[in-house]
Amino acid sequence: MVQQSSRGAHAPAPRAPIPTWYFALVVVRRGHRFLLTQERKYGATWSIPGGRVEPGESLTAAAIREVFEETGVPVKLDGVLRVEHSPGEASARIRIIFVGSPVDDTAPKSVADDESLGAAYLTLDEIRDRPLRGAELRVLLETVADGCQVFPLDLLGTEMSV
Repeated sequence: MVQQSSRGAHAPAPRAPIPTWYFALVVVRRGHRFLLTQERKYGATWSIPGGRVEPGESLTAAAIREVFEETGVPVKLDGVLRVEHSPGEASARIRIIFVGSPVDDTAPKSVADDESLGAAYLTLDEIRDRPLRGAELRVLLETVADGCQVFPLDLLGTEMSV
């Protein structure tokens, strides 16, 4: 469909906005162990902590909040590992995967609540024996363990923050 603009020329009709969901996830590493959460959903599988970014919340604030809610561990973000975009016909999803580290020696929560069944620091060998939410998680953690490139947090600057 083509509309006539105020100048008389033809221009494409404006498109409706596509709902886009943003998710912030964090690979938290302490030495040779990774912080994983056992999810209440998805058959009690294990995954890295993370979740949906709330309206008005920054990507980094969402990442830190989600880790704490799901694991009880306060973290600092060290960088950006990946940005993934999953386009769809009616909506889209963007996942930002951060790398982080604990700020202190707080033990992960071991009691189930609304956020998760619990959390634990696990080695790659221990992770191989757990049911994971997705097969790509194991590859992601192995990539981090091998010392992959991590991008600076300012890669995700806010609009007009030059």
